[in-house]
Amino acid sequence: MSAGPTQQAPLKLQTVDLPELYARVNLPEEAAAQVVGCASALDAVAALEAGGFHLEAARLFAHLLPKRQAVWWACMCAHHTALAEPAEADRAALEAAEVWVRRQTDEVRRAAMDKAQRAGFATPEAWAAVAAFWSGDSMSPPDQPKVPPAPHLTGAAVAGAVAMAAVRGDPSRRPARLAAFLRSAREIAAGRPGRLERESA
Repeated sequence: MSAGPTQQAPLKLQTVDLPELYARVNLPEEAAAQVVGCASALDAVAALEAGGFHLEAARLFAHLLPKRQAVWWACMCAHHTALAEPAEADRAALEAAEVWVRRQTDEVRRAAMDKAQRAGFATPEAWAAVAAFWSGDSMSPPDQPKVPPAPHLTGAAVAGAVAMAAVRGDPSRRPARLAAFLRSAREIAAGRPGRLERESA
């Protein structure tokens, strides 16, 4: 997931309708005022950051990144605030989501959802795995008629993972964490890995 060493790759972002995107992330009134007149989604992210609305900026980014990149971002954010000794269910869920990023098969996608269920849908790792599952073409069992997930569900799951990771353990770290998460998202959009090291205690 990296760009060539001498040529900057174009940003990997989904094409979105701004009013629909704002409605999707349910911007509060004060945040909505920050994005009035923004010509692009990236302008809106920058405006929200400048106004101190880092969580809202992150939620926008969750819907802007293509699904594969968005799931990877959720994994990076989860890894950044992971416990020194994570629960086995969380470790397995994160690993399953990362496997899907590298190999988008239906078998891998469904395995990610199984791991999310085992983690109780209670952690950033679990929601990264849910995001992987919702990035496929059907939510129904393999032997049943396909029921496609709504296009926004991947972004919603990623946004949940990012928000949970930002407050895990020590909510006072949320501003610094979100700033790091947004830097990571921009790197991923630019074709770079966007890796985040596990934060120190």
